[in-house]
Amino acid sequence: MGANLSCATLCDTNGEGPSSKPRLGDIPESCLALVLMHLDPPDICKLARLNRAFRGASSADFIWESKLPSNYKFICEKVLDEKTVAGLEKKDVYARMCRPNPFDDGTKEVWLDKNTGGACFSISSKGLAITGIDDRRYWNHISTEESRFHTVAYLQQIWWFEIDGEFEFEFPKGVYSLFFRLQLGRSSKRMGRRVCNSEHIHGWDIKPVRFQLTTSDGQRAASECFLDNPGKWVYYHVGDFVVDRPSELMKIKFSMTQIDCTHTKGGLCADAAFVYPSSIGSEICKMNKLAGQH
Repeated sequence: MGANLSCATLCDTNGEGPSSKPRLGDIPESCLALVLMHLDPPDICKLARLNRAFRGASSADFIWESKLPSNYKFICEKVLDEKTVAGLEKKDVYARMCRPNPFDDGTKEVWLDKNTGGACFSISSKGLAITGIDDRRYWNHISTEESRFHTVAYLQQIWWFEIDGEFEFEFPKGVYSLFFRLQLGRSSKRMGRRVCNSEHIHGWDIKPVRFQLTTSDGQRAASECFLDNPGKWVYYHVGDFVVDRPSELMKIKFSMTQIDCTHTKGGLCADAAFVYPSSIGSEICKMNKLAGQH
């Protein structure tokens, strides 16, 4: 690979001394690779289109291994075919991990944020414990193109509202934010246009929903808020947690409840729970505030 070339003095084609007009393509690939290692993946991919030298340098394994999470081998073993991964260059491993990779019978997904390499996770409504989900008087699973899992849980009406989740994984080191993705109302397509049926929406303005998060190493977070913004998908922030020991399994438990049985509530779509690196989580919270959401 060209990335193994030394950073020798550039010479002209006759080997008689330094060229008076060195070109960008004359820079040794090993030097280019050392520079590229300090850039974000999107910038590396852009520069790879400049010329053959940059393209060759951008394929160096040590560049892409530095972009992968420290425990990427665990993630590969969990969600990817081990034999397939063994034959891939690190650049291709990174690209494969940036796609949604399902596991646990398709109820969960893990992927890398293509800009930062941070590990992201999602747990579908079918991977959550929803009180009353088997009684069609209360809940139904409905198909939709608006979910990455192509299905959401829709609540018509219930007295005791509770959704619980549990997730165990070797998270890469860092700080993470957990969200529920929810929408008041049931959206559909009519004559090619998106419409939202608000027929069953009620009860969410009387008492707030309580969100909770705990981890196996004793961390806790809790928050409360009213659900609003009918017809719009909103990421509701449950809380943050810190991973200091990336080589160990961590179990997180999370929930949202509104169990005041003095009134019913309904008209809610529950898509999934998401775990993002806190840098992405902070951006989601900022966008929520700008949109007047939670």
